[in-house]
Amino acid sequence: MCGRFTLHTSPSLLAELFDLPAEPYLAPRYNIAPTQPVAIVRTQGADAGREWTLVHWGLIPSWSKDPSIGARLINARAETVEEKPSFRAAFRRRRCLVPADGFYEWQRVEKRKQPYYITLREGDPFAFAGLWEAWVGPDGTAIDSCTILTTVANRLMEPIHDRMPVIVAPEDYALWLGTGGDTPKEQLGSLVDLLRPYPAELMAARPIGVYVNSPFNEGVDCIAPFDAQ
Repeated sequence: MCGRFTLHTSPSLLAELFDLPAEPYLAPRYNIAPTQPVAIVRTQGADAGREWTLVHWGLIPSWSKDPSIGARLINARAETVEEKPSFRAAFRRRRCLVPADGFYEWQRVEKRKQPYYITLREGDPFAFAGLWEAWVGPDGTAIDSCTILTTVANRLMEPIHDRMPVIVAPEDYALWLGTGGDTPKEQLGSLVDLLRPYPAELMAARPIGVYVNSPFNEGVDCIAPFDAQ
């Protein structure tokens, strides 16, 4: 799964990487957790360009009567995203990128869990494959929300966890985002092909201290090396 990640890359670099019309406002975050606001990049029309916006992490399907369902839908399994009622409409029409520069996973070691910080090998920012939805409650309350797709672990991740988030390569950003409309059925296969484990040789993982364990902790101490605790 993907339950915690970081985003502290400079706004200028993010604007360049995601082809944004302006530098995004960004407060550095080292412990982004479910149900919190997260940044996504999306398109809402062929001529609209790319948009950077904050949404609720935990997808709330448009048909849901209770927005609390989002807490259980922070991730979507790549293997079933086309069929699951909670995700299939968003997969066809509302895909997004979730910018990050690292994520956390916990490895069970005897009676404790050892946190790891996982990044790209060179430390560059990247993007998870995401889906977003627009929900409107009976009282008119409007919430945009998202989920992060996961797939089977690559060789780097296997000793730590059996799942990992789907990371989209920059050359595939345009394909994943589409134009914001309904993707023809015959093109969905190309999207499914993107939902594969990222190459292990392009990633790195290192053990860190337990400060990150609490979602209420924030700051650079979250990624401090294990031997520095």
